[in-house]
This record gives sequence, structure tokens and C-alpha cells, in this order.
Amino acid sequence: MAIRDRGKIKWQPASFIPLAFEMQRAMFKDQERQPKPLINDYQAEEFDQRICYAMENSFVVNLTLWDDGFTKNISGHVHYVDTITHQIRIELQSGKFERIEFRNVIGVTVVDA
Repeated sequence: MAIRDRGKIKWQPASFIPLAFEMQRAMFKDQERQPKPLINDYQAEEFDQRICYAMENSFVVNLTLWDDGFTKNISGHVHYVDTITHQIRIELQSGKFERIEFRNVIGVTVVDA
């Protein structure tokens, strides 16, 4: 008596499992998102003063940035502040620069060395 097996048809429902895991990871990541904190004019002015102070004295600056619902920290020397494009150019390492927009900055700390 021969075994009558469905062959590949029985494994077809399992083909979506990697996609389901990917969708589940994206869902959990979306749940961890935070709304952007509101920065008033006084805090923005204080951030500007700290950045100028650090740039004049060549101190390291720790910037807290808001990026699409998540915060990240960047530290380095402020190289240039562009008031026309509203960007800060910060030197992370020797010769490695990154441009940051003013509207993404939610915290500034100056490290006095």
C-alpha cells in the first residue's frame, strides 16, 4: 500500500513565518516610539549658548537627538554652525564630520575638560 502524501502543499502555510516575525519586530519597535518633546524658546536659546560656548573653547559637546521617535546621543567637537541651513557640523572623530539639524536637538551638555 502506497502512502498518499500531500507533498509540498502541507508546508505551504509555514512559508509566511519569516514575514510574520518581521512584522512582529516592526510592531514592537513602533510601540517603543516616543513623541518629540516640545522645546520652548528659552531652552532653544540655552542650547545655542551652550553650543557657542563649547565651540569657542573647543570643549566636547554631548547632543541628545530625536530621530523618528527614538533618541540617540552624539558627542564631539562643534566645528561649524550654519544659521542659513539651520545645521550644526560636529566632528565625531578626527576628520569625520556629521551634520545635524537644529530641530532634531533636544538636549545639549558641555563636557569641560
